[in-house]
Amino acid sequence: MSTKTTHYYVPAQSIWPAVASISLFTLAIGATNFIQQSDAAVSGNTGTHGWLVFLAGLLGILAVMFFWFGQTIKESMAGMNSRQMDISYRMGMMWFIFSEVMFFAAFFGTLFYARWLSVPWLAGEGKGVMTHELLWPDFQAMWPLTATPDGRTVEAMSPFPLPLLNTILLITSGLFLTVAHHALKANNRPKLIMNLFITVVLGFTFLGVQAYEYHHAYTEMGLTLHAGMYGTTFFMLTGFHGLHVTIGAIMLTVMLIRSMKGHFQPDEHFAFEAAAWYWHFVDVVWIFLFFVVYWL
Repeated sequence: MSTKTTHYYVPAQSIWPAVASISLFTLAIGATNFIQQSDAAVSGNTGTHGWLVFLAGLLGILAVMFFWFGQTIKESMAGMNSRQMDISYRMGMMWFIFSEVMFFAAFFGTLFYARWLSVPWLAGEGKGVMTHELLWPDFQAMWPLTATPDGRTVEAMSPFPLPLLNTILLITSGLFLTVAHHALKANNRPKLIMNLFITVVLGFTFLGVQAYEYHHAYTEMGLTLHAGMYGTTFFMLTGFHGLHVTIGAIMLTVMLIRSMKGHFQPDEHFAFEAAAWYWHFVDVVWIFLFFVVYWL
């Protein structure tokens, strides 16, 4: 690796920020149309091809990640990043993770509002007397809400055994990742690669277990996105967390490939640290999610 420059590196103009913006917009439009298409299919109506728009946006995002991040990696390996650039990267990752904290805080806030405010009001407690009589006279205050407004009854997801297994998998993966980080700082590349590989395997195993859990919920428990407030909040929180696990696992896979190619030095490896920060954030969110969504 070349010696790091002492000047602040200003990269050349690039099309990738614009491509990223267009791809994100396309992805959002496609996802919205895809959801509407799914609802239309349930009601017997034909919908638009939203999944094609969604796929186009997703491919655009993947292209941005491959080409733009690849260009950034080449610049770093060429020693074009100064200490000031390193600080900029760290601050950017900190703010990104902070935005993700606020993202999940909004969803947990929705769950708390529904559970500790809406449920008592619907049962006629406190200020909800009129709400109870007008909206749902037979409603009983209980959580999880296993009785839906249309009269269906669903099963609540137990914290055992699959959610507990996934908790163990994520916590264990975080431990192996920490060992890998210490191995990198000690310049022990074989130990780094071995522990990072185990971390990646555990991460994708988590996703496999969650996919099986979702299949079980839909086919055997009647627990779906349409299963009232409980089903909506359950899949919203666990689904978005699963998406973040997927992103984190991909990031760690890239770190594994780069480690095998000889990238990173004991004193210069922020890309690895950024991926590790994100993975530990995902771990902490899951622990909180496990107790709030599955246990309480």
